[in-house]
Amino acid sequence: MTPDPFSAAKVRMRELAAAYGAGLPGRDTHSLMTGLPGVELRFLSLGWRDGAFDPEHNVIVINSDVRPERQRFTLAHEIGHALLLGDDDLLSDLHDAYEGDELEQKIETLCNVAAAAILMPEPVVAEMLERFGATGRALAELAKRAEVSASSALYALAEATPEPTIYAVCALGKPPREALPADPDSPSGEKVLSVRASSSTRDVKYTLASGTPIPGDHPAAVAFETGMEVKESSYVPFRSGKKMKAFVAAYPSRGLVTVSFQLDAARLGKKEDRA
Repeated sequence: MTPDPFSAAKVRMRELAAAYGAGLPGRDTHSLMTGLPGVELRFLSLGWRDGAFDPEHNVIVINSDVRPERQRFTLAHEIGHALLLGDDDLLSDLHDAYEGDELEQKIETLCNVAAAAILMPEPVVAEMLERFGATGRALAELAKRAEVSASSALYALAEATPEPTIYAVCALGKPPREALPADPDSPSGEKVLSVRASSSTRDVKYTLASGTPIPGDHPAAVAFETGMEVKESSYVPFRSGKKMKAFVAAYPSRGLVTVSFQLDAARLGKKEDRA
């Protein structure tokens, strides 16, 4: 392993997943399973769990109660577990470098990397970046093209984006407890636009925490309210209240707003017409 074992592990995981995906006849549920002969697929009600892979009985179980796009990503994730278990060298390297909860977290992350590589091959991600740049629209279009949720697509897009960028998926939700009004007579059940999921490119240390509220005058909130794409210099609204300058490209789609925060200084100070 290299001095950074996890980076090397992600590279290897992407290679395994890309090779698996290249041999599939398609990306529908049946086609995804063709690379695992002898493994049975079952759909059951699993409560809070999305899915599981049982290597002892060669069974992948998917939660029948979640949305179809979530089921596809979960299936690809569980295939990632099967690929990982089939690579003795990678598995050994992980056990040498990590243990306990950290090992489990690293494995789950690698399986998300695998799922993204299977459902969103590099040429598809590259095409979205070439057409739309590192923008919220690129994220929305990738999710549509790959038939996955925007929350799933953002990880693949972040991995492929060369510029320092934070991506986020925002939707209406309950405000965090610390943001609730102090006045007990004030309405507390009103939903606010907040972050559902976030990821960043490999050279950016920060992401936006789930539940982070979006201020009403922020470009992401304006895009949500107007239904129009907004691109302008603004900021990253961290939950702590701190702000980081960024070029924001927010794109409303299907009740969500997909947002990119480009941190490249060359972009700051610019403003583009709202589409």
